[in-house]
Amino acid sequence: MDLAAATAEKAGAYIASAAMPLDPQEWDTKGASDFVTAVDRESEELIAEMLLAAEPNSAVLGEELTGDLSPGKHPSDLLWIVDPLDGTTNYLHHYPAYAVSIAAVVQGSIVAGAVYHIENRESFTAAAGHGAWNGSTRLRVSATSNPKHSLIGTGFPFKSVELIPRYLEQFSKILEATSGVRRAGAAALDLVDVALGRFEGFWELQLAPWDVAAGTLLIREAGGNVTSIDGSTEVLRHGSLVAGNSAIHSWLLEILNV
Repeated sequence: MDLAAATAEKAGAYIASAAMPLDPQEWDTKGASDFVTAVDRESEELIAEMLLAAEPNSAVLGEELTGDLSPGKHPSDLLWIVDPLDGTTNYLHHYPAYAVSIAAVVQGSIVAGAVYHIENRESFTAAAGHGAWNGSTRLRVSATSNPKHSLIGTGFPFKSVELIPRYLEQFSKILEATSGVRRAGAAALDLVDVALGRFEGFWELQLAPWDVAAGTLLIREAGGNVTSIDGSTEVLRHGSLVAGNSAIHSWLLEILNV
């Protein structure tokens, strides 16, 4: 946990100090409205260098440089799952919701994680069995159990436009039944908000392991639940994610599967 947190903070400091690529001609496109810059890549290189120097027998799975989840691709006992800049589009538009996310996985289980909110210079950390923390403050999910009083986070399926009709049906149902829905565009920070109790729940139809690994542990260690829409606890894959306190997580699964 300490290594993940120190590495995320150093990468965050690099991103904060880097010359932002203001010209859209410098933004490489991975897909529709899905951008990557030299800052993303250099952040991941810095992260990999730090992690592997400290744990030379580990492996790094990152969004930009080493994004292969194939079985046997990373035989190391310790695998780091890294998002070097979650919320790149926000970063490029000076919208202050972007972060570095690092999780440690041993034999398929997330054992430690850190999310560093770059603009706020805040670090959120968790270790399996030892809680989730913001400095010396322990994180707890919200105790609100009534959907009418709940604020729900979400993410749009902008990379998979074929999912938009399904998503809009879900959005309509949840918007009508809750006190509101929010979308900031950085899944790692959305999951932090669930762990902090700011959001009672969160759902998204298409995420990657590096989007959710650290945030998943934060929520679970803060007393919440994280699954796919089909209820599976195996979330280190490309697909859906549903999170929240116990009551709202169950309610979301019910309404999303109607």
